[in-house]
Amino acid sequence: MSSAGRAEDVERDVLGYIAQCQQTLELAPVVMVQIAALVADGLLRLAGVDDDHVRALAESDTPFPPIMVHQGTMQVIDGVHRLKAAQLRGRTDIAVRFFRGGRQEAFVLSVAANTQHGLPLSRADRLAAAGRILSVHPEWSDRAIASVSGLSAKKVGEIRRDRAGSAGACVSRVGIDGRARPVNRAAGRELAGQLIRASPGASLRQIARAAGVSPSTVSDVRDRLYQGQDPVPVGVRRDSVPRERQNAQAVEHGAPRREARSPGELLPLLDALCKDPSLRFSETGRVILRMFDSCAAASRERTRILDNMPAHCREQVTELLLGYAEMWRGLALELRQDHGAVSREAI
Repeated sequence: MSSAGRAEDVERDVLGYIAQCQQTLELAPVVMVQIAALVADGLLRLAGVDDDHVRALAESDTPFPPIMVHQGTMQVIDGVHRLKAAQLRGRTDIAVRFFRGGRQEAFVLSVAANTQHGLPLSRADRLAAAGRILSVHPEWSDRAIASVSGLSAKKVGEIRRDRAGSAGACVSRVGIDGRARPVNRAAGRELAGQLIRASPGASLRQIARAAGVSPSTVSDVRDRLYQGQDPVPVGVRRDSVPRERQNAQAVEHGAPRREARSPGELLPLLDALCKDPSLRFSETGRVILRMFDSCAAASRERTRILDNMPAHCREQVTELLLGYAEMWRGLALELRQDHGAVSREAI
């Protein structure tokens, strides 16, 4: 079978599955749910709700059809503007049909629903949606994702190539929490930069969710754009090259391969720094030493931290750890570059 034929089959299967889910939803019982129990934090729209559209709905005498809600998370899949309009009318509850599938299926349904009716998604919203669907379903054809997201198959193909970058493969993995995170960090930063340009009023968290990166990464990307810099630092762009190619390039240029050291191997370095008067007797130096002392303590208590972390704190702690880890890595790369510049000047 030709590639075009396979793409048609995938598109038919995907659209058939979505149609089946939508039909199941239409037959689901309608229940009244307290609005306060629902989550409507902008699953799709980077710029948030359209206040004018909400007011127009609130002033209309037409009854609202039931909204769609993911039962596991109480996230509104379709009907955020109707929900806000109901609140504007003074309602405390709203008619709901529940979707009982997974979080990623709920997202795909949300994209499909919002490209078929209601207030159209912006181009930035559709680009972000296509990127997220690619992260979760890289096996779907460009035509299938285009049919869901409201983009052209050609544009989806461009997004696929951009996200794959130099690795030439899927750049995101979906974790146990259902969230897609980039393997190629450069691609995530590139997408975040595109979304910031397309929707400058969107919040950090909205951009982060759409690009599959942390809010701290989005903040750094935005700052770099404002300063007229590339959203992807040189070190991060270098990291997007597959490890095999990095090693080959290192051998080719005579550069030694540098492996990360274990916590035990780092302790002598920390002890030496603690004895350095230039650090011990300066405010900046004491900040640095306290920072590394905290890292060493966290390393010693790693097992206890994993075993005793409260379940409701895990997501926030994970976000902080990933965000700060990226910040430390960026600082390390800048220090290495500055050191190299100083060494060259000394020569």
